[in-house]
Amino acid sequence: MHDATRFGTLDWIVLVGYFAGITAFGLWLSRKTRTSGGYFLGDRKLPWWVMIGQAFGSGTHAEQPVAQAGATFGMGFATIWFQWKNMLITPLYWLMAPWYRRSERTTIAEIIEDRYGRKLAFAYTLFAIAFFICDQGVMLKGAGKVISVATGGEMISPNGVVMAMVVAFVLYSFFGGLIASAYTDFVQSFLIITLSFLLIPLGLREVGGFAGMRKVLPENFFDLYSSASGMDLFTIVMLALNGLVGITAQPHVLSLCATGSTERAGRIGYTYGAMTKRFCTIGWALTGLIAAALVLQRGATLPDAEHAFGYASRELLGPGLVGLMVACVLAANMSACSNLMVNSGALFTRNVWLAYANPAANDRELLWAGRISGLALTSLAILFALTVGNVLNTFLFTETAAALFGVMFLGGILWRRANRWGAAAATFVAFLSYYAALYLTTCAPGTAAKPCDLSTAFASLCASDAVWAHLQTGRLMLVYKWLPGPFGFAMLVSFSTLIVVSLLTKPEETARMDAFFDRMRRSTDQENLPSGQPKPLAADRGEELILLDAGTWFTAVRWRGFLRRYREDLVGFALAWVTVGLMVLLAWLLMRIGR
Repeated sequence: MHDATRFGTLDWIVLVGYFAGITAFGLWLSRKTRTSGGYFLGDRKLPWWVMIGQAFGSGTHAEQPVAQAGATFGMGFATIWFQWKNMLITPLYWLMAPWYRRSERTTIAEIIEDRYGRKLAFAYTLFAIAFFICDQGVMLKGAGKVISVATGGEMISPNGVVMAMVVAFVLYSFFGGLIASAYTDFVQSFLIITLSFLLIPLGLREVGGFAGMRKVLPENFFDLYSSASGMDLFTIVMLALNGLVGITAQPHVLSLCATGSTERAGRIGYTYGAMTKRFCTIGWALTGLIAAALVLQRGATLPDAEHAFGYASRELLGPGLVGLMVACVLAANMSACSNLMVNSGALFTRNVWLAYANPAANDRELLWAGRISGLALTSLAILFALTVGNVLNTFLFTETAAALFGVMFLGGILWRRANRWGAAAATFVAFLSYYAALYLTTCAPGTAAKPCDLSTAFASLCASDAVWAHLQTGRLMLVYKWLPGPFGFAMLVSFSTLIVVSLLTKPEETARMDAFFDRMRRSTDQENLPSGQPKPLAADRGEELILLDAGTWFTAVRWRGFLRRYREDLVGFALAWVTVGLMVLLAWLLMRIGR
């Protein structure tokens, strides 16, 4: 067994070598960044394989394998659906990715301004800045906690890890922007994959393989789906809806879709970067099973199930491998934080500084404004990281907030008649109804009961003889436990509000909407067209977008030449579902070994 408190010389060599190597590589790439377009969007020239690494690295964080391994440790392999909750919507990424490139904008806020006007764009900008600060902060602190546990908590402090990460990714992100971020994400994606599977061969040897695990663990720990997952059909559907609506409005998603050399590069990167994460989730869950068997075989106990990943690391890794594991954890978060730093700089520069402070800024001024504002916002994230307590709850809060903002974004793409009044009302109602429903689930007169489901909460309220007294027993909080009922209620009410208010108020200006949706119907793959010549219609290239403008789905023109016009959407969507099926089959077959 490796000494839990010893982080040896070989481990330090590996760790320092990683820091030095990735920083030098990022700075070397920085020499290519000379314009704001290169800094914010990589000049839209990234190849498909870099796009996969960028999407995978930006979407995978250090706390995710720890949380999944902990859930599997406590309840079995079926808890993989905690992380696989977005599996069923991943094929839709193929259909959505071109929206962002065809917008011809740098930030999501600029798309919202094109669709609804400057006021809603500014409201979204404020949310997006807070999103970037919170996400970066909890990623930094999450990595610090993981590494502190895995190394025994004595040699490396969480806050020390935070500062070391910041120095590395800030250096190359400040100078190199998205080009440096994307290529370092690609390199670090291999370390994230290593993190996902590093403990498995060592652990299987230690516990006696699958046969050894089956001797000490309950049989239901090897089920692919069971009640242990805690998810019924309604919960899975609501989680999928949360992921679908939320991902469209997360402020960094544009850089994951619109920076490729072609629309297909963006589709491949966004879809299969996410698929790579789903694949790694199998490794995280299997690590949890190994840790559970290891604890039982050795008669040990863990005070917290989420210590399972760190426990397995301490018990199984030898000199040098601990350093490699620490480097892998760092890679998982540095790849995401570098992307968020560049995107936060783009957001502030394009939607605050350029829009309100210096509309006449030249390109060099935009470049430096992006660098400085990204650094400043990352500094705020560092301060947040040094004070944040509960990592998981903060992540859930930011992701759900994105879904509540996503109502107006998704509605504005799918439905041409949506207007700014409907979008504003829908966003306000989304937050109000979500929090009101969650508050209601905490109302329990005379008890300290855990939150109940929404139907029970409504029934309890209706049965109460003193409604006001009943409501006063609830707990008012910024971050509640996520529950499917309140989220589904908020989605139903907010989308309904978007429709009703939009129909009752003045439509958006016709010419502006024509221009917005015309861009969505034209391919962006053909560059350097003569001045004034419109881009080619996507339908002529088999690249029309099937989700665009849901109002035309029931008209004859929508179905004319359907297979030819939507060829890219249909083929890619089908292949993505095949990939999902193969991944589920792989997990099922894995759980049948030794049976």
